[in-house]
Amino acid sequence: MSTTTTHTLSVLVNNAPGVLTRTAALFSRRGFNIESLAVGPTERPELSRMTLVAQVDDPIVLEQLVKQLNKLVEVIKVVELERNAVQRELILVKVRSTMENRSQIIDTVGLFRGKTVDVGPESITVEATGSREKLDAMLEMLQPFGVVELVQSGIVALGRGSRTITDKNRP
Repeated sequence: MSTTTTHTLSVLVNNAPGVLTRTAALFSRRGFNIESLAVGPTERPELSRMTLVAQVDDPIVLEQLVKQLNKLVEVIKVVELERNAVQRELILVKVRSTMENRSQIIDTVGLFRGKTVDVGPESITVEATGSREKLDAMLEMLQPFGVVELVQSGIVALGRGSRTITDKNRP
């Protein structure tokens, strides 16, 4: 009997149109939900990096997914990151506020090393980065004030140590 585990894949790709679509379609065709997806440029403008988080219940299936990813023309390298990799998400939260509770909201956000990015007459928008658990805890603390709106990025992650995903790909 296998158990479902969460896996974080770092995928180095050529920065070209359609790569994201083909990657997402590969997961979709196999019936896997991508829990988190972040894509952005790397230190080399011709390359992008995708960080994908998915739950897979069988190591053989994960291996097949990685092999299928590697078959995509634009994919240069796929690495499963260790559980101890540096992983962060960004969240922006608009919270209902009044003059009376604004400082309490700011203090609460400060406990999570967040910051205020916009203040209006009836709301305050805050930003925080960290693990999903940390951000969930902050949201729980902000709920009593009234969360009006929020947006959360996908996970971005880097392996620890000096090795990089591009080590073998440098000219």
